[in-house]
Amino acid sequence: MAVVHCDAGHLPAPEKLERIPALMSAYYTEFPNPKIPAQRVSFGTSGHRGSSVLHTFNEEHIYAITQAVCDYRKAKGIDGPLFLGGDTHALSEAAFRSALEVLVANGVSVRIAKDGAFTATPAVSHAILRWNAGRSDGLADGIIITPSHNPPRDGGFKYNPPHGGPAETEVTGWIEKSANAYLDSGNRNVQLMHLRAAQSSPLVEEYDFIRAYVEDLPKVLDMKAIAASGLRLGVDPLGGASLPLWDPIAEAYGIDLTVVNKKVDPTFRFVPCDKDGLIRMDCSSPYAMSRLLEIRNDFDLAFACDPDSDRHGIVTRQELMNPNHYLTVAAWHLFRTRTDWPAECGIGKTLVTSAMLDRVGKELGRPVVEVPVGFKWFVPYLLNRRCGLGCEESAGASFLCFDGSPWSTDKDGPLMCLLAAEIMAKEQASPSEIYQRLTDRLGAPVYQRLDAPADDRTRSLLKALTPESVNLRTLGGSPVTAVQTHAPGNDAPIGGIKVVSEDGWFAVRPSGTEAICKVYTESFKGEAQLCALQKDAIDFLERLLKEE
Repeated sequence: MAVVHCDAGHLPAPEKLERIPALMSAYYTEFPNPKIPAQRVSFGTSGHRGSSVLHTFNEEHIYAITQAVCDYRKAKGIDGPLFLGGDTHALSEAAFRSALEVLVANGVSVRIAKDGAFTATPAVSHAILRWNAGRSDGLADGIIITPSHNPPRDGGFKYNPPHGGPAETEVTGWIEKSANAYLDSGNRNVQLMHLRAAQSSPLVEEYDFIRAYVEDLPKVLDMKAIAASGLRLGVDPLGGASLPLWDPIAEAYGIDLTVVNKKVDPTFRFVPCDKDGLIRMDCSSPYAMSRLLEIRNDFDLAFACDPDSDRHGIVTRQELMNPNHYLTVAAWHLFRTRTDWPAECGIGKTLVTSAMLDRVGKELGRPVVEVPVGFKWFVPYLLNRRCGLGCEESAGASFLCFDGSPWSTDKDGPLMCLLAAEIMAKEQASPSEIYQRLTDRLGAPVYQRLDAPADDRTRSLLKALTPESVNLRTLGGSPVTAVQTHAPGNDAPIGGIKVVSEDGWFAVRPSGTEAICKVYTESFKGEAQLCALQKDAIDFLERLLKEE
């Protein structure tokens, strides 16, 4: 069991706050050395991330990546507008400006938020889909400058192609290779325009991301039911890009919603420290969410989003809901109330999301589509309506509009927060109470993730595994029913292994963004069996690493 830092759940001491002037100065004055692998462009499961003080997220990186995106657009004939958004991290503002200099110099038509507002990831995805609906040419795409819920010193860069969701591995691989080639040449062929000239260019137009998102909400949620319920709702944007959305939503639909914290500060000094003592704006962490938990009885329901607003945290009067628990309730509600969704439309889940979703799918007569980790895998299934809901255990999800059309093909935190309000309004029970009822009927799983160090050798060994090479007959005392190295929903490699029995499973995979190996376990037979599953998983990993 990992040790909880003494600062967890408490506001950070002044000495823990990021030195923003030093961070910003390093962005412009420090230069990456492309001969050092850690300082090259690297797209993980959520784009390129790094920090200016570590030489992993500097202006040269953003110039190179943005030029590579421009090259990709040209190669693929993408000539519509590019929607450019960013969150509230300090480096996001700097990287936003650097990207704009390159985009305009390359003749790209850019849409940016009105009045320089921060832009939530799902608002960019929704804008792309809104623009591209019914079009066959002049298609739009997008860039989102964000490191998600990472600490204040980090920056991040994501590219969303015309399908509106996270770019596929083939696309990010192309961009990564091209960007590193530019870095290798000292960015000699990157096209640049001075920021002031770029900002005044006719290629740059303001776009009202907030209005477009807010006015379309009745297409995907029963906003009338939420308003009529009289529920008292509270929301903490955690200093992130969802902040400008909430008041317009409340005003437009007459909802009793209070934003409990309207502060924006790049040090994120108002966010309690996470489990490890770091400032991390993770809305599924009880430590980062401790302040909202303290006032949960002031509301019927409360919720939060991370800085780029692609994740959700649901707080009932009982608890901060485990993401797996809430996603189970969301699936149960959606597939009972969205009567115009196609009959073959199923539940999309990543392979490490709770098997409770499988049990809900079976009860509702809906297929379950299991894919590797990463929301990008859900994009085609949301577009072709094979999945009505796509969700992952890290509190990311999106779902279709009432008519079965896609709302967003990226994770949407505000959408999932408002869905919790719809559920409570229509079911006359909190999501926590509904989950309890479901476990009474379908079983109560126990779920935990462990982390272990991982190097390149560990990654290679896990990637090379085949079902035949895994010699496991029992799991936690129960017969093994499946050994998977490819996701059953789309046969894509998972980069690791999942071993399944009737009443539990474990999965081992390397992280796409950190030097760790993630070990996931879930048991439907209680804590004792969970410990047995964990022992089987760790024993398996240790045997694998001992092999020559």
